[in-house]
Parts: sequence; structure tokens; C-alpha cells
Amino acid sequence: MEIIGGLIISTIAGLSTVLGGLVVFLKPKKEHINKFITFCLSFSLAIMILISINDLIPNSTSVLLENYGIFKGIIISVITFVIGGLLINKINKKINKHTIKNTKDNNLYRVGILSMVALMLHNFPEGIAVFMSSYQDISLGISLGIAIMLHNIPEGIAIAVPIYYSTGKKRGAIAKTFISGLAEPLGAILAFLFLSRFITDSLISIVLLFVAGLMITLSINELFPKAKEYNEDKYIVFGLIAGFIIMVLNHLIF
Repeated sequence: MEIIGGLIISTIAGLSTVLGGLVVFLKPKKEHINKFITFCLSFSLAIMILISINDLIPNSTSVLLENYGIFKGIIISVITFVIGGLLINKINKKINKHTIKNTKDNNLYRVGILSMVALMLHNFPEGIAVFMSSYQDISLGISLGIAIMLHNIPEGIAIAVPIYYSTGKKRGAIAKTFISGLAEPLGAILAFLFLSRFITDSLISIVLLFVAGLMITLSINELFPKAKEYNEDKYIVFGLIAGFIIMVLNHLIF
């Protein structure tokens, strides 16, 4: 029962990303589209940065410090974080070499694809964590799954909005949020089939620090500059505040 429950919880949590993607069905007036995109980009970068700063970095670093000692733990943490940032820049350069056909805004499309890659890598270890928690204590797994579901919804916005407004294709935008969400149950399935004997809290912490490097670098180098391009600074502030409120509520409730 714990195995089935863990798989179900991780699947629901992961695919909640699609709920965020449904924002593409909103129809802002033409004169408000730039404001809407600006708000969504800044909201998304707030979510990514706050998840990294409030959850991934402190929790993962504390595990590594406990397991490896202060000096070695800090070195591993810093190197892992930096590698994550370097990788997302490398992926960005690879995407830049190819002109994306059938897009109105190639840069905006690139932001959506980079967000999808970063969040897939984020969802994978989350799926492992949900499964392992559920396997040990189903009530703990449910609580963790709900918390993850709530921050996966705005992550879906980070993927769907740039892709939809650069291609005009709702189906493609939703499909990419679905692909990103699938990484979570995939992590759970692999944990069950192959990895349960090898997964340690140190390994998961290293992966999550790597993801934090990805998401913070993506937010600073891609999401924020793209949001600034629309010259709607007021909506950048609104998006940042909304993201902060969502994350605070998430922590207060769970």
C-alpha cells in the first residue's frame, strides 16, 4: 500500500504543473498582454529563487555539513551549486545556436524551454523524496506531496506562458508542462525499481543544490532580463510580491 500510495502522491504532485499551465487559457486584452507576460515571468522567478533560498540551499547544505563536516560540506555545496549555474548557461548557449522556427519571440521561447529543463531536474529528486517519505510514513508523504503540488502550480506558469506567447500554441505549452511534471513520478518509479538501495540524504541534497544553481542562474540571467524588456516595471514588482506571498503561505500551511 505504501508503494502504491507513494507513486500516486508523486504523480498527483508532479502533474499539478499542468494546472499552472492552464493559465494560457486566460485571455487578457491585447493592450494588457505585455503586462501579463511581465507579471508571469517575475512571479515565476520569485518562486524559483525563493524555493532555492528558503528550501533547497539551507536544507541541503545542513545535511552535507552534518554528514561531511563543515569544511568539506561547504566545498561540496559551493561546487555543486556553481556547476548547476554553469550547466544552465551551457544549455542556453546550445539553444541559442539554433533558430527556433514558428516562434514570434525566439528569446521568450528559449526562456520557456530553459524553465522546463530546470524544473524537470527539480521535479525528479522531489519525486524520489515523496516516494521515500510515503514508503516510510504515508501521512508524511501526503503532507510533502501537497506542499510540492502547491509550488508546482506556479512552476507550470513559468513554462507555459513563455512558450504560448512565443508560439501561439496552447497545446504545445500545456504539453511541455506535462512533460516537466512527469519527471516527478519518474523519479518515484526509478526510486522503487532501482535506486532505493543507493539513495542517501547526501545524494538527494547534492542534486537539489545543483538544481538551486540552475534555477537561480536562470532567474537572474534569463527571466528577469526578459521581464524588463517589456518596460512594465510596475508589473515586475506585482509579480515578485505575488510570488513571495504564495511561498510564505506555502510555508505557513505546510
